[in-house]
Amino acid sequence: MVWSYRTPGIPDDLFERLPGIPLSKREVRVLIISALRLSDGAVLWDIGAGTGTIPVEAGLLCPASKIVAVERDEEVASLIRKNCDRFGVINVEVLEGSAPACLDNLTERPDRVCIEGGKPIKKVLQKVWQVLKPGGRIIATASSLETLYQLSEGFSDLQARNIEIVQSAVNRLEMRGIQQVFAAVNPIFILCGEKLEE
Repeated sequence: MVWSYRTPGIPDDLFERLPGIPLSKREVRVLIISALRLSDGAVLWDIGAGTGTIPVEAGLLCPASKIVAVERDEEVASLIRKNCDRFGVINVEVLEGSAPACLDNLTERPDRVCIEGGKPIKKVLQKVWQVLKPGGRIIATASSLETLYQLSEGFSDLQARNIEIVQSAVNRLEMRGIQQVFAAVNPIFILCGEKLEE
């Protein structure tokens, strides 16, 4: 078994990778999983799932949940399936298509949504908000100031409640020649917002 633990935080190098395809770093992933507040039986959509790290971690933590990984690129979607197989995760469905248009193909409304990609990001956020169950929670990541602004404005326009914004600041010990130095992991903003009960 590749990962036999019940805690999140799978080392990055255990995942299959493709050149140029982003991977949520382990420490950032732990923050995202924590912010999602997952429970078994919930429906989670991960939009812009990339390598599939969030669906794998969520699938292992909540095996009775349904997880939908949305990815527009066929080769990357195949990578997500490979990583799910690698970790023995069977509760992930991969939807190939560009958000927000492809989201119309999903029949089950989500309890939780993780937005890691999609353009234009505000339209993805608005579309997801329309179908999010009451009491649902959206987590979105931003690596640029422009995306942070669009998401922040989007949450405000939708009158999301209990908004939280966290910026990760992680340093890892690495070998550089004969010295051990701390190298920064690219900072990521993690935004959370909730939809009030109707």
